Amino acid sequence: MTTFNEIGLTILIGLAILAIVIPPIVFVLLYIVDKRQSQHSILRNFPLLGRIRYVFEMMGPELRQYMFDSDHEGKPFSRTDFQNIVVAGKYLKTLIAFGSKRDFEKPGWYLRNSMFPKLAEEMNIVCEPKIKTKRYVGTEGLFSRKEKLEEISIQPWVLREEDSIIIGPSCKTPWKVIGPVGMSAMSYGALGENAISSISLGLGRATGSWVHTGEGGLAEHHLLGGGDVIMQIGPGLFGVRNENGDFSPELFQEKASNPQVKMFELKLAQGAKIRGGHVEGSKVNEEIAAIRGVTPWKNVDSPNRHLQFHDIPSLFDFVDELRILSGKPVGIKIVMGGPDSADDICKTMAETNRGPDAITVDGGEGGSGATYQEMADTMGLPVKSGLLYLDSALRKYGVRDKVKVFASGKLFSPDKIAIAMGMGADLVNIARGMMVSVGCIGAMKCHTNKCPVGVATTDPHHQKALVVDEKQWRVLNYVITLRNGLNSLAAAAGLNNYTQFERNHVIYKDQYGQVKTLEEIFPYPIN
Repeated sequence: MTTFNEIGLTILIGLAILAIVIPPIVFVLLYIVDKRQSQHSILRNFPLLGRIRYVFEMMGPELRQYMFDSDHEGKPFSRTDFQNIVVAGKYLKTLIAFGSKRDFEKPGWYLRNSMFPKLAEEMNIVCEPKIKTKRYVGTEGLFSRKEKLEEISIQPWVLREEDSIIIGPSCKTPWKVIGPVGMSAMSYGALGENAISSISLGLGRATGSWVHTGEGGLAEHHLLGGGDVIMQIGPGLFGVRNENGDFSPELFQEKASNPQVKMFELKLAQGAKIRGGHVEGSKVNEEIAAIRGVTPWKNVDSPNRHLQFHDIPSLFDFVDELRILSGKPVGIKIVMGGPDSADDICKTMAETNRGPDAITVDGGEGGSGATYQEMADTMGLPVKSGLLYLDSALRKYGVRDKVKVFASGKLFSPDKIAIAMGMGADLVNIARGMMVSVGCIGAMKCHTNKCPVGVATTDPHHQKALVVDEKQWRVLNYVITLRNGLNSLAAAAGLNNYTQFERNHVIYKDQYGQVKTLEEIFPYPIN
């Protein structure tokens, strides 16, 4: 009678024989396949060995990101960029030790400090009532993760009522903003519901911020936090279009009746793509299709521009129509293409006393879930140049006080935001900083619907990685650390609050160590 031990021994011997016999057979078959195929030259001349090349080629981005790139080399965001956002969101910290890693020999922008900075009690910033949040405490090792969430109360760092930024003061329902930063345009569909919900809840708790729908239409996930919302209308008119794809005043007024929607924005262009938007069909589930008014599971492309207008007068006509229908401010989103790109708009505003209540300048360094390499690399000015030329044009034609300027394009840290404000921004939109705060690792798979951390995907399997009840606190903490950092920079510059940065507070140092203020390089125009 065969014993259990004998059966086990027989199985082990059989497995050992298979382990010895199968690999050579597999290698021989792969050799034959590689040698006979006609697609890959390397595999045809170097069967098997060539496969090692393709393995490393596919692993290259991850190897560079985590092992070979230095802390500041990664593009579009470096390891340090990611770390600073993540640490702010998890721990409410921005402290560093030993010194800056910036290369001070290279040319670059700096902020001008005051000989007599402001004390905390001299700052015109509201620090009460405090906001409840959660941050991580404990230790995190390679194999042991003993961190836990701790509930604490933090200061909001928002503007006083008298210092608030008012958009559309002549509108029936103006928008009063008391915080400097909010979410940039990211559609539901480009991001999944868990990511949008986390950002909405976090920004709602932060107060003084806003959610931006992107051109994909208004979804219930944008409203979860109970905070302010900017609804964008792109060339595809998603969310405000009828069955024929034409603008629907009725659907628009339905969205405008929501008290959380504070402003509408007409998207003329986006920094990463001077063209209409694109969403892969695999992302367009039934819910997203219903919100946008399109067919489920089919690629969604919007035109290069709005069919409702083709020049500045017709643009202003449509802006007026939306403002009358909604009673709320209407802005436009543009990408500056050159130093005179905004001249005609600003001149027409001065001559007609018409035009948008806000202008968003999106820089060419901005991100996108899907665009073309040649367009992202070359078309459109970076945000700093765009801001300066827009601000100068508005001042030149005497309409700067009629328009509030939003800026977007990798402005994810307090110092970058402060410099942008010195260049002319009133407010700042942040997209990828928000994505990183909810878990983005820069996998560069936004357009595939296979985001490994559940951010840029609508696939339920991948989305389960993103836990809304945990990530909302990271968004809240990230925004609060931005405001806190801005307040510290304003105090160091001798300002009463962070809305007062001007060109003379921004310094440029060249390769020789010579410095000039931004106002010397780009003097304010005389109108």
